[in-house]
Amino acid sequence: MFRRVFTEGATLGRGINRGIATFVAGALGVGAHGLARFSGEKFEPIILGASVFFLASVVTFARFFPRMKARYDYGLVIFILTFSLISVSGYRDDEILDMALKRLTTILIGGSTAISICIFICPVWAGNDLHNLIASNMDKLGIFLEGFGDEYFTKSYEKSKDMRAKYESVLHSKSSEELLANFAKWEPRHGRFRYQHPWEQYLKIGALNRQCACIFEALNGYLGSEIATSQEIRVKIQHTCTKMSSESSYALKELALSIRTMTRSSTAVAHIMNAKVASTNLKYFLKTNLQKEITNLLEVIPVATVASLLVDIVACVENIAESVNELAKLANFKNIVDATKISEKVRPCDREIEVSHHNIYVE
Repeated sequence: MFRRVFTEGATLGRGINRGIATFVAGALGVGAHGLARFSGEKFEPIILGASVFFLASVVTFARFFPRMKARYDYGLVIFILTFSLISVSGYRDDEILDMALKRLTTILIGGSTAISICIFICPVWAGNDLHNLIASNMDKLGIFLEGFGDEYFTKSYEKSKDMRAKYESVLHSKSSEELLANFAKWEPRHGRFRYQHPWEQYLKIGALNRQCACIFEALNGYLGSEIATSQEIRVKIQHTCTKMSSESSYALKELALSIRTMTRSSTAVAHIMNAKVASTNLKYFLKTNLQKEITNLLEVIPVATVASLLVDIVACVENIAESVNELAKLANFKNIVDATKISEKVRPCDREIEVSHHNIYVE
């Protein structure tokens, strides 16, 4: 039995794993059966049992290695099942070659059918889904920062739950990203994605996105906080904090557009520089003026904490920009001077990337 899963990378990966595992395990099973028969009727069950135990133990141990488990776990399981089936069944059945040939033929027919459907009829590329997912998550982070300044300093806290929903999905995207990246490695060259596309770099960017979203989670806790804060200090740092959040938002959106269109963005660097200048000014203010104006420590701590978190966000956005630039080098992004023309042509991905499995069984 062979099944076609949702993406082409998953189908190709499982098909190749199953085909190679079936062929190797069948050959070893026939060899173990022949060796057991050659040793005589007395030692035949001992040799078969020892061979099954030894190979199953070695392959099971290999499954604990992270790289083996990520890409070849399915093939290793099929290897254990096939080898055990061929070698043990041959102890009571003399038609072992027919059994192995029938199983291999079934795999080839089912695999070729599923792969043909996947490639020529309804191709769904895991690499394209991963590409859009990373860009979409970055857009969500930018949308949160875009409205944070007004939400915090104007005390319009009724929308805090809606703002949290904008980045909450980013926190839980690790498993989907790793699964899509694993499937994408099996896919051939297609569209804008060449062979050996740097999928690992997407995972690094995704990890930085989640790190930034974790800071957002802490920052969001101060929206709607009932702790009284110093209004005087809030007014003094409002412009700087709003500048940091807005410039970081623009930078994230430009980086998301750069990934989505696979072009190099020059405007993101300018936004990051503006955010860093505002961050430097804010840190200077906190070091010099804040201690002189402390009247009630409980009123100052929340504002200072928000300012500190915004400084960390600027540093995190800078790290994301460096990773995106590294991706641009590895994936050969195009250089386009006027990025505004591209933004008019390319719209953000509206649909959520959902990793699901639609099975087509071929017996």
